[in-house]
Amino acid sequence: MATYKQIQEYVVQRYGVGVKTCWIAEVKDTHGLTRGPAHNREGPERKHPCPLRYWGMIEDALRHFAMIQ
Repeated sequence: MATYKQIQEYVVQRYGVGVKTCWIAEVKDTHGLTRGPAHNREGPERKHPCPLRYWGMIEDALRHFAMIQ
């Protein structure tokens, strides 16, 4: 499984844009790749939701690292 840093580097190299780790976490969560909410999380809403324009780029990186189909 790729690290957040590896995913960020892949997106920068392929698309030339940086992505936040919280965006990666949101995309991973929708694909069932996270263990659950953090113990210190205040509510179900995300403070920094992933913009739709980056969603596909992050999914592409997850496919590249064989984390999703």
